[in-house]
Amino acid sequence: MGLDVNWVDASLAPKQSVLSDWLLDPTSLTARLKRHCNDFRVLLLGQALQACPAHEAIKGERATMGICEGEKVLVREVLLYCDDQPVVYARSLLPSSSLTGDQKTLAELGEQPLGQVLFNNPKLTRKVLQVAEIAPSQRVCELAKMANLEVTHSLWGRRSLFHIEEKPLMVAEVFLPGALAYQ
Repeated sequence: MGLDVNWVDASLAPKQSVLSDWLLDPTSLTARLKRHCNDFRVLLLGQALQACPAHEAIKGERATMGICEGEKVLVREVLLYCDDQPVVYARSLLPSSSLTGDQKTLAELGEQPLGQVLFNNPKLTRKVLQVAEIAPSQRVCELAKMANLEVTHSLWGRRSLFHIEEKPLMVAEVFLPGALAYQ
């Protein structure tokens, strides 16, 4: 399953200023969402160890480490809520080999936002940023419909390959209908 969409380089992001601003924002999405709502929360949809599917493998740039097909990863799926409205679906791949040392705690976040933990780490670097337009027929749109959100247009998402101390991890975020990114 996962996010089997056509990820492209961030330079191909749509040119609409508001959407582009959200997709290309180099800062923490969690922190930005918290600034725009009174009540922010994370709903953990699931977390499981599995082999990385081919469509979610991601290469690092200029010979930096990425996440390989078949590699054992902890997959974490959440919904981010602003004022009781689901606004972002996030799917993270945390390779088992990255969950060592101080990063072991990333496997035990529960409903704590991953972004908050990552962006508080001064050793965090973003190596790759990609975007995708997601057709209403994709699985994530079905998830939006199950959350009582009407999907009347394509959704947009971004995925980032981060490194902490040369340990890769991937975070994909899809803006759900009604998110500020579309306003």
